[in-house]
Amino acid sequence: MNDTTDHVGDHLRERVDALVAAGRSADARAVGRSALDADGPDAGLFLALARAHMAEDDDDHDDAAERVFREGLEACPDDIGLLAGYAELCARTDAMDRPGRHARGPVLLARLRELAPHSLELQRAEAAGSSVSAGAKNRASERRVQSFDASRAFSDAPTPPAAAAQAAQWAAEAPRDLRLAVLAETTAALAAPGRRWSRLLLRRGLEYRFVIGVVVALLVVLRLTVLPAVPYGVATGVGLVMGLPFLRLRKQLRAARERAAERMVAAVTEAGPGGEAGAEGDGFGPPELPPVPRVTPREYAFAGAGIALLLVVGVAAYASSLAYPRYDIVAHDTFRGLQGFDLREEFDPFGTVPDSAREASVARVYVAEDAAPDAAADYLVAVTTGDFHELRESDVYGANGLVPADTEGVGIVHDTWRAGTGPYGGWMRCLRYTEVATGTLRAMCVWADKGSAGMVLFTAEDKNEEAVEETARSIGEEFLHPAGD
Repeated sequence: MNDTTDHVGDHLRERVDALVAAGRSADARAVGRSALDADGPDAGLFLALARAHMAEDDDDHDDAAERVFREGLEACPDDIGLLAGYAELCARTDAMDRPGRHARGPVLLARLRELAPHSLELQRAEAAGSSVSAGAKNRASERRVQSFDASRAFSDAPTPPAAAAQAAQWAAEAPRDLRLAVLAETTAALAAPGRRWSRLLLRRGLEYRFVIGVVVALLVVLRLTVLPAVPYGVATGVGLVMGLPFLRLRKQLRAARERAAERMVAAVTEAGPGGEAGAEGDGFGPPELPPVPRVTPREYAFAGAGIALLLVVGVAAYASSLAYPRYDIVAHDTFRGLQGFDLREEFDPFGTVPDSAREASVARVYVAEDAAPDAAADYLVAVTTGDFHELRESDVYGANGLVPADTEGVGIVHDTWRAGTGPYGGWMRCLRYTEVATGTLRAMCVWADKGSAGMVLFTAEDKNEEAVEETARSIGEEFLHPAGD
């Protein structure tokens, strides 16, 4: 094979690889197959064509890649590139799905050890057999490399346009270097007017993420402590809104990578076999970009701070889950001009609450001082306090709860409804009914939170739902005072 043929083959292989990098695997396969059909066997083209199939990460294309490898090895049986590529394909194949292909891997590796015992191709093929290859463990992602390079370029340059101009010059001097092309496209996009916020996120993304975490954690802690009525969705919503700029930046970076890949395809196509596209440099060429660390000490520091923040929120959440409000019961002998009588010996609506959780209870009825012995009560109030932090709504309302699921025997029930929730995971449910014996319209509300439970029954002439709820709450506040008040 002469030098001209070598140049043509190298150019075609570069073009196939560039098309794969641009996400145009179908075009890459078309170019590779056409070149092989027109010019005959070429080990590098066989390898590039097989990788163009493997880039699809699809069983059918993996099968097609195996056919290409076999075709190539039939023509070039000792080519280490083809042997290594085929061994990698076999190593990453599921032994249950394609047992024959998987079993061919060790045979190919043995042949590689004979031909090139210390080659990089052998090392890559051997590493491909692990769940995460050695190369993958030590290689940063495309987006990380892109962000690292662009951030460094903006930090080193006096102005964003200067960083973009420098990157454009380097890319022009090495038009087939994808990393430099990505850097040029990225700096050009982010140096544009109105992209200051994107540049800030690129360079200070860790700090901004930590600020988001602090804000969300603060909202969660406030929800757990002094603002229990604020839903957790507020913290989630704030975090999502603050994270929206990152979505815009990711979109800009992805678009820059796509443009860079197309730019490299165009450079390879325009250069032609043996040619170089782009401007002449100053004789020195672009600098070699430094390797990108997978994790930096700064990232470790922020990760540690993030873990500490999670621990703080976790401790606060655990403490909140155990906490409950403390109340003092005020057992009124008279209430709103009515005489009170103790009912605890004959009526205990809190019998299902474990005694170990209860601290104090009161159950009283209130009637006029001159009322007949069998007169109906104007008010019935029953409250209890204790550690009810594990109480759930189903423990309050249900077949075995504080309030039976059915209300038979109460009277003729007109409507029932769930009242607004209170702090500490509280609930309240009310109903209006007509007392059968007297024909009196009455209301009953039952509530519970993590530190108290209560029931109030009263006359409800001309009271709508809102008035019933307000009356029930006002009665509860007169019998339950926050501890220490």
